[in-house]
Amino acid sequence: MKLSARLSALAGASALLVGALAGAAPASAAPTGATAAPDIPLANVKQHLADLQSIATANGGNRAHGRTGYKASIDFVKAKLDAAGYTTTLQTFTSSGATGYNLIADWPGGDPNQVLMAGSHLDSVTSGAGINDNGSGSAAVLETALAVSRAGYQPSKHLRFAWWGAEELGLIGSKYYVNNLASTERAKVKGYLNFDMIGSPNPGYFVYDDDPTIEQTFKTYYAGLGVPTEIETEGDGRSDHAPFKNVGIPVGGLFSGADYVKTSAQAQKWGGTAGQSFDRCYHSSCDTTANINDTALDRNSDAVAYAIWALSGTTTTPPAGTVFENTADVSVPDNGAAVTSSVTVSGVTGNAPSNLAVGVNIVHTWIGDLVVDLIAPDGSVYNLHNRTGSSTDNINQTYTVNASSEVANGVWKLRVQDKASGDTGYINSFKLTFP
Repeated sequence: MKLSARLSALAGASALLVGALAGAAPASAAPTGATAAPDIPLANVKQHLADLQSIATANGGNRAHGRTGYKASIDFVKAKLDAAGYTTTLQTFTSSGATGYNLIADWPGGDPNQVLMAGSHLDSVTSGAGINDNGSGSAAVLETALAVSRAGYQPSKHLRFAWWGAEELGLIGSKYYVNNLASTERAKVKGYLNFDMIGSPNPGYFVYDDDPTIEQTFKTYYAGLGVPTEIETEGDGRSDHAPFKNVGIPVGGLFSGADYVKTSAQAQKWGGTAGQSFDRCYHSSCDTTANINDTALDRNSDAVAYAIWALSGTTTTPPAGTVFENTADVSVPDNGAAVTSSVTVSGVTGNAPSNLAVGVNIVHTWIGDLVVDLIAPDGSVYNLHNRTGSSTDNINQTYTVNASSEVANGVWKLRVQDKASGDTGYINSFKLTFP
């Protein structure tokens, strides 16, 4: 992660933005109509880091732009991707009087007009090997790309992976790539996922809040693990997602913290040491393979794959259904009376199904305060959520209800009550899907 935007990042660090649409589906569950993502072997990711460390050690102790260690790093990644069946492109640029390199790898197949990209910067600073910053992101993206090959995965979207050069000098490589994409090619990129520092030794679990769909994908994964997340603010505009975001491409990503200090509340939430930086070796010579938290690296690597699989789609067509939806916002008073959102079902013959899909989207800063019920037309109550999830923010989940004893047609209600003080929110939408 580059340092030049430190002052602007500090100015915004205190304003934690509430992310849109967090959910609680189990991490092992694939989205509707999608193939489940594979587990990414931690041992494989760590082996890539060991190889990057060896490259740095053999090349003056770093893998920085314009140095032999960086070119050796690019060659290392490219060789693995070529062997796995990717079409690789080495893009060159000039910065600070030296040649820089971006590596772009395309997986054959998928809709070329619907491109999902994932990337990370591969360069280090000159003072060290850059194993957390950013060998960690680079290794996780590499192993996910190799997992795509091993699985013979054929998603609906076209997959493209990237490793950027000269990020530490001001996002030079990723800016060059984006600026040199024709407008027609930019329009084909439907999302870019960025992974910069995901194995910090005193880690936090931070999710970019730039695009609601991408953000929700990561938050759903972590909710399934029971790991709370926070919105990422330390790196806003400081990594390779920024050039994509600046031209209107949806972006998202993960981060485990740099030289901001972990608070007591964060240590209670995630473990680790309060009053200490997330990464005490940030931009230092001690950023070696000893500077990695295995749990964070493992979780985040799996999250990379989860997002790639979830967002790229498959050739499987989700089951069709008749949808009745209410998208009007309904405020949920803090520690107050229950409120409802209603939909009127009509034109459906007989009773509701045994697998009625109930889509619930509630924006709230502490879902452990909430009781959420589905109310059938005859007043029958089906509990969906009962004060679980503790401090997790937002519910964006589809519940399956056996409503076969209920007449389908009529007014169905989503009832939400906040039963503790201190947090607020609203019903964003409520829908029923009849197969």
